[in-house]
Amino acid sequence: MCGIAGFFQLRQGGRVPLSKQVLDRMTDSLAYRGPDSRGAWLDNERGVGLGHRRLAIRDLSPTGAQPMTSGCGRFVMVYNGEVYSHNEIAADLERTNRRLKGHSDTEIILEACAEWGVEHVVPRLIGMFAIALYDKETGELALVRDRVGIKPLYWSAIGGLLTFGSELKALRLVPGWAPTLDRNAMASFMRHNYIPAPFTIYKDTYKLEPGTILKAERDGKIAIERFWDLRAFVEKSAGETWDLDEDEAIDRLDALLSDAVKRRLVADVPIGSLLSGGIDSSLVTALMAETADRKINTFSIGFAEKGFDEAPFARDVARHIGTDHTELYADASHALDMVEHLPQWYDEPFADSSQLPTALVCELTRQHVTVVLSGDGGDELFAGYSRYALALDMRKAVSHTPGGLRSALIQGLLTVPTGVLDRIGEMLPGRWRMKGLGSKVRQSSPVVFGDDPDALYRRMLSHWHNPDDLVIGGSETKGVLWDERLPVAIPNFLDRMMLIDTLTYLPDDILTKVDRASMIVGLEARVPLLDHRVVEFSWTLPRHMKYRDGTAKWALREVLYRRVPRQLLDRPKMGFGVPLAEWLRGPLRAWAEELLAESRLKKQGLFSSAPIRERWEAHLGGANWAYPLWNVLMAQAWLAANPEVSL
Repeated sequence: MCGIAGFFQLRQGGRVPLSKQVLDRMTDSLAYRGPDSRGAWLDNERGVGLGHRRLAIRDLSPTGAQPMTSGCGRFVMVYNGEVYSHNEIAADLERTNRRLKGHSDTEIILEACAEWGVEHVVPRLIGMFAIALYDKETGELALVRDRVGIKPLYWSAIGGLLTFGSELKALRLVPGWAPTLDRNAMASFMRHNYIPAPFTIYKDTYKLEPGTILKAERDGKIAIERFWDLRAFVEKSAGETWDLDEDEAIDRLDALLSDAVKRRLVADVPIGSLLSGGIDSSLVTALMAETADRKINTFSIGFAEKGFDEAPFARDVARHIGTDHTELYADASHALDMVEHLPQWYDEPFADSSQLPTALVCELTRQHVTVVLSGDGGDELFAGYSRYALALDMRKAVSHTPGGLRSALIQGLLTVPTGVLDRIGEMLPGRWRMKGLGSKVRQSSPVVFGDDPDALYRRMLSHWHNPDDLVIGGSETKGVLWDERLPVAIPNFLDRMMLIDTLTYLPDDILTKVDRASMIVGLEARVPLLDHRVVEFSWTLPRHMKYRDGTAKWALREVLYRRVPRQLLDRPKMGFGVPLAEWLRGPLRAWAEELLAESRLKKQGLFSSAPIRERWEAHLGGANWAYPLWNVLMAQAWLAANPEVSL
């Protein structure tokens, strides 16, 4: 795993070509992503530079160093990621005139692109990758991001110069690049807890979307094309019929998952697993133990607060599988130590509060291993989120409720104190149990009893429901959540919810969180459930093999039950969160109060202060507005850490 950065002069008469010193500063800003070595390649005449920071995982020798030039001398490449199909590609290369000097996947990808072209090679790659490939002969630069968006890649084209990097901080070091805040992006951030791709917090600066190739030519032309289109695949699958029986389907899923895990165990350094004790991480760990030639190291994090501590469950699973298990119990002091670093780690506002425990468990893990496998992706692919069950139950209830009664129910619910509803939510049985029911009811009741299921789900995903009113001068961009064609192409509500999350929440929140939390400590995180073959197969499974009679992840469970007793796993989903509401009223209160001060908000002129102060006061009074407030706090913390950003 590594960090990449670079620049490409789009046309003659553009900016003066940049120096090696600039390129080195760009890559050095990513040093924690690649602490083992630094490399740079520069063509001053054409104004092209490729930089690399290396975290050595495979082929630790100099033959694996980057930037790497192809044997024919025509192509230069920098690359961040791991490709697990390199052996098959290497076997095909042996039948050509190209010869490999080492055994790194970097060299195999590069020589394959030199032989067959990037468009023909990328579809063969199994794994996670962000690639920059320069063709000296044509003067063309290609930027590539993996199918699901596991590895990040940012780019900007300003003043005749294209710049790119694994993180935004590398782009900010380009002379003349002015950090100007995009208020529309900030409005989108306030609805979600991330900024949806392709946008970033900065104007004219973008995330390269998953499954795409950007091509830049010397005449200034930039084109982006898809090499993998999940939405098109899902739309096609929605109209197909199922011809496998359940036993065959589980066997095929088992074999796919086993192969995905086995491929991700290849490394020349120690490897472990992040284990929460839930379905996904337990399955990945069990498959690792079944395949690995050594005892597996597992790592988990716990909290003293009731309702947030999964460590005992992870401990039981680890004991059954037989791993070397390590756990850390965290408290608010850990959060306080970490909060001040979050703006620098994420480069733009990011407000998934599970960023805190994720960073803590990665820090713990890095003390023991260099590579770790995680169970991310199972919720999106196999209907695992509790909000799916809640949305389906709501729609079912509403369909049997007369219109007049719906209005009466809305008014009745709005009269119940949020604190009472919070306690009711925590006492609900099984899959209906949830935290923060009061605020959810306040925010969602008007659409819960409406006739538009997509509006309901959009409301469930929203932290602030009218972000344009919150961000002065901001107008959020409308993405797939508002796409009126989606219900026509994918009629099933559950399918739409899963697809929306896979296209947005998964890459822009979950995978961003894991990438930053792991990379900041030089830890490589691999996600076998997001092997694109598993992703595609999951969408060919019938719906009842994902969600059956209120049970989520039915097919994954069946694979796991072959290895771990169901009594260790059958319990309500907790989620990977922190006691944020309590921390904001307690140890984080002074920090939050300073950032949410009315005078500060008015002086900035970015946010409307009234709704923020209203929710902050209500939260201090016992209501739970932790998540929308965390959005504002992370935005404020980021602004405080970046005072040079023009608002």
